[in-house]
Amino acid sequence: MTINRLYGLLLSIGLLTAASCSKSYLDKENRNELSGSSFWKTKTQAIQAITATYAALQAADGSKWTWFEETYVAAEYKTDEMINNKAEGYGKSLQSFTHTTDESSFTNLWHMCFAGINRANQCIENIPRVSSNAQNGLSEEEKASLIAEAKFLRAHFYLLLQSYFTNIPLLTALPASNADFYPAPASEAAIWEQIEADLKEAAAKLPASRDELELGRVTKYTATAYLGKAYLFQEKFELASDAFETVINSGNYQLLNKYEDNFNGLAENGRESIFEIQFSGDRTNGNDERTPMPWEVSPYALNGWELFYPSEWLATELKTDKRTDGGFSDRVYGTIFFDDPESRAAVVDQPGVVKRYADVKNDLNNDVYFKKYTTPTDLADNGFYTGQNIHLMRYADLLLMQAEALNELGQTADALLLVNQVRERAKAAALVALDKQALRQQIRHHERPCELSMEYAIRWPDLYRWSRSKTAPEKIKTVMVNHQHEFATNFIDGKHDIYPVPLSEINKNPNSKQAHNW
Repeated sequence: MTINRLYGLLLSIGLLTAASCSKSYLDKENRNELSGSSFWKTKTQAIQAITATYAALQAADGSKWTWFEETYVAAEYKTDEMINNKAEGYGKSLQSFTHTTDESSFTNLWHMCFAGINRANQCIENIPRVSSNAQNGLSEEEKASLIAEAKFLRAHFYLLLQSYFTNIPLLTALPASNADFYPAPASEAAIWEQIEADLKEAAAKLPASRDELELGRVTKYTATAYLGKAYLFQEKFELASDAFETVINSGNYQLLNKYEDNFNGLAENGRESIFEIQFSGDRTNGNDERTPMPWEVSPYALNGWELFYPSEWLATELKTDKRTDGGFSDRVYGTIFFDDPESRAAVVDQPGVVKRYADVKNDLNNDVYFKKYTTPTDLADNGFYTGQNIHLMRYADLLLMQAEALNELGQTADALLLVNQVRERAKAAALVALDKQALRQQIRHHERPCELSMEYAIRWPDLYRWSRSKTAPEKIKTVMVNHQHEFATNFIDGKHDIYPVPLSEINKNPNSKQAHNW
């Protein structure tokens, strides 16, 4: 059974409390319900627990609506890559930088990360006591691998938190006393140290590859790729480059021949995939493993809901991504639906039905739309919603991160080769003879947005880390102004760079501390 089929199972397992109350002689144990004491006995239960930890990637409550309309919105809506549909309510205050401390969107992003961290901590603490029985238990090697998986996931959630929040508590154990439920913030350095430690251990203990029945579960190279990302975000460029080189030299990954195959459901967990959120479309046994992403992206004229659009800056920048013959590259046609004779997009609820821009031009409310994830692949529930996976990291992203690291190390010619490798796949003309500063700007404001725009939790973490760079700082407000963000004048450097600690957390935890300027 692949992990996307397991995702919806036993979310409650991830929510089992660590503490148990002492029983009086009047208490009766319900043997039909799981508890902390009746769980953690078998290999099957351990797999269910790690699956529940992966499931937090979809949202703390596992809802397809929470994932898109709250956590995706929080991750993406304040970037320079998109504008929101003013006729829809989602993300208006985030887009305009007028949000307060109690918005549900980033509150759910916070909750998602800490749900995943809590579930990972439960796995790390409890898997060692699972039976070693040969029939239904775990070997010591299997236990070590599962714990490494949990540590990778904990690191992933903390890396995400580091890109959107500050004053973050560091939780590496289950609460053992009442005081443990009220943690104080940790330093950024302490969190980075924990991220690195978790990813190093994961890389050491995880398998190098997965068989078909385990696709979607992380490997040592997933952990190594994320370790490189953690180093890059701290500007530890040599360490980052070494980690990325290990992944590149593994031979486990390649760019797909067709750029669009990353987003049409045809290459899920394929050779370009390093890590994905798994959606299967499964609705059996009370599961709901669907995503509404294709509907959220697609225009009304193609039966979608068009919640957001590419920003004018992004659309203009994309259209400079040209082939040697002067035509648009594959990543232009694969990323946006726009007024061009070659531009086509799927009718979101009709598999195989594709329309040209000219066919629906008179019915459109906007000039340009995103196209990624709009192909109705793996439809479920009588053709409504899909089981398409969502990328968290793919090989093209890693190659561009390695190019960035190499360029900062002064190896600009080698960095340019990697950038051109990514461009070549999209049939974009090769770049020639850029110096270090020019290539830095090319990577930051052309290659990464043109290759990765709209993909979950990539652009804002990039903008945030570059704004804090010791090597080449670039204030986010400056980027917003340069890219004609419609609400750039509302952006306050030192405030809107991060989200506030959610008000609900401040109210519940007397040891929490609100972010500066909030």
